[in-house]
Amino acid sequence: MTTYEVESIATVVGGHTRVQDDYQGGVESVIRLNEAYPLETLQGIEGFSHLTVTWRFHLAQLEDVQLHARSPRGNSQWPATGTFVHRNHRRPNQLAVSYPRLLSVDGRDLLVTDLDAVDGTPVLDLAPYFQEMGPRGSIRQPAWPREMLAEYWRDAAERPGAGLP
Repeated sequence: MTTYEVESIATVVGGHTRVQDDYQGGVESVIRLNEAYPLETLQGIEGFSHLTVTWRFHLAQLEDVQLHARSPRGNSQWPATGTFVHRNHRRPNQLAVSYPRLLSVDGRDLLVTDLDAVDGTPVLDLAPYFQEMGPRGSIRQPAWPREMLAEYWRDAAERPGAGLP
């Protein structure tokens, strides 16, 4: 296998403080660009409403990777599906892609909401979301993702026992 060395370009500051499956919505955080990159690398980004953010599950361990079929969230009512059908830290490279809303830009700080990464998460890449590059055609998926993710973007303040994001 070919391996690649990747360095983070930014870090998530604030926002969610613990890993949770649901209640990801309504939390603001900052994506802080590393000092190694000149400010002009962000020039024009404020004109976009959403970003495409690639990040690493930095709190995951290599032992978390599961290369076999299993039911999502351990729920036997949902079908066992393979590793590459899941979107979590149990994947080999422990990477994620999110599409947070960009609220404002202040120097190296991109204020976003609805980023489902936790404080301290390394950001490997970011780009504006181009609607024209989104999925083409109608979207098809089984019923279980809709059932599983029914509370995913629910506002974090509505989480039972809410307090800390």
